[in-house]
Amino acid sequence: MLLANGNIYLDHNATTPLDPRVLEAMEPYHGTHFGNPSSNHAMGKHNREAIELAREQVAALLRCHTGEIIFTSGGSESNNMALKGIASRRASRGQHIVVSAIEHPAIMQVVNYLQHQGFRISYLPVNEQGVVSPDDLREIITSKTILVSVMHANNEIGSIQPIRELAEIARAVGAVFHTDAAQSVAKIPVHVNDLGCDLLSLAGHKIYAPKGVGVLFRKGNLDLEPLVHGANHEGGLRAGTENVAGIVGLGMAAEIANQNLDDEMVIIKNLRNRLQASLKQAFPEIRVNASGTSRLPNTLSVSFSELKALDILADLNHVMISAGAACHSTDGKGSGVLEAMGIPLNYQLGTLRISLGRFCEESDVHLASTILIERVKALIED
Repeated sequence: MLLANGNIYLDHNATTPLDPRVLEAMEPYHGTHFGNPSSNHAMGKHNREAIELAREQVAALLRCHTGEIIFTSGGSESNNMALKGIASRRASRGQHIVVSAIEHPAIMQVVNYLQHQGFRISYLPVNEQGVVSPDDLREIITSKTILVSVMHANNEIGSIQPIRELAEIARAVGAVFHTDAAQSVAKIPVHVNDLGCDLLSLAGHKIYAPKGVGVLFRKGNLDLEPLVHGANHEGGLRAGTENVAGIVGLGMAAEIANQNLDDEMVIIKNLRNRLQASLKQAFPEIRVNASGTSRLPNTLSVSFSELKALDILADLNHVMISAGAACHSTDGKGSGVLEAMGIPLNYQLGTLRISLGRFCEESDVHLASTILIERVKALIED
């Protein structure tokens, strides 16, 4: 994506730009339609209707009922609501929780908190492609397991997990299954009935909606302890006057994704594959992470064995990519995700994450590839 300042933005797994159609839908709710949606006058009712329309739009994208959509402030709150809400309600049944070893900090920090509250946490390993084995879940899960949480797609490498099979294993022992789908929604089809999950989190700013808004899908009437207590907003599950403009924006983003996803997946995957091929041709020795499994069509994670990502990025003029997401530090520590995959530390430290998006053009990607290849060659020759 070519920005107005001439920079090429290829970090869509970190955040996406606002789609202009989303911004247009939001604008009236920053000005004319400023009313509280709980008010009984005309302005309040108008804003309540706008929220309910957004709920319909998100439900259509996820293929669920409108009553199963809870609006939150983002993916982190949704994850906290899911994990803490189930832990609180089901502690008397058991105190065992299972998560994968490559979860986002928005899950890992929550289970660390719950562990200090007396819950027992088990971590599912992943293979060299960053994928969980259902057999490992079968070995770990017990009748005392109350919750299993495995992310749908990894934010660093893009590997997609076998959610449906994992959810079936959880259901067989009466455990609730949650998936953090912040990285997968609007990149691949995410239909909750196909996945078989009980809870699912998404973040607005990952799907061309604004920051500060998200969703927790809750199947049916699954009992959750509210994370935020107060008035009876969001069916009594999330107190606080709603972020109407943000919710409207999220609804429009969901509608756009629902209409265009199939075409976008093909276009973005083709661009990603061309970029991957050009890097592999220039540097045959690089490792392409998760290339042997199903992965997000927009995500390319590559590792150099003798270079550090931070050195590559230091003078990478006009190209915005990420140093793997978790290996930004200068203390010699690598990525926990790549470590769990068994990737050597030297490759971990040399990992770049390139993530494409809706507004990327072939010319942008070609130019970014040229700049990146020139930068890496300069470092090698230095």
